[in-house]
Amino acid sequence: MSTLRPTEHPLDGSGRRIGVVASRFNEAIVDRLLDGALTALARHGVAPGAVKVVRVPGAWEIPVALESLARHGRFDGLLALGAVIRGGTPHFEFVAGECARGAMEVSLRHALPVGFGVLTCDDQAQAEARAGGALGNKGDEAALAVLEMAGALERLGD
Repeated sequence: MSTLRPTEHPLDGSGRRIGVVASRFNEAIVDRLLDGALTALARHGVAPGAVKVVRVPGAWEIPVALESLARHGRFDGLLALGAVIRGGTPHFEFVAGECARGAMEVSLRHALPVGFGVLTCDDQAQAEARAGGALGNKGDEAALAVLEMAGALERLGD
């Protein structure tokens, strides 16, 4: 179940262009996040042709693709979608942490909303629960956060 509260301003995605970077690693999970994000964007008026989806190998590669999309300056917001599932080595911490840091750096450098829908889970069951299962769809939530922030930045004059 989501703890994301409704916004005080209506989420209107009409006329907005959104870039989505989705990893192929843990593809079945990420595809469900992507479906949730695309459904949420459409539900709030973002035209299908106004969404550009880029697939990358894994979560490690997400920030560089976000940076490339941000540099083109054609987007009102970006989404990062992926799933990093803990294994038996410290690799999880490096990949998850650097993906999050890289996404935030892109957001701050370009004053552009970046919705972070990259799951960082201890196991497959946790990921499934957050990708359209019992705990909602974090792709949907990340898409809503991007639309809300695009509106907020617009109201702030950015």
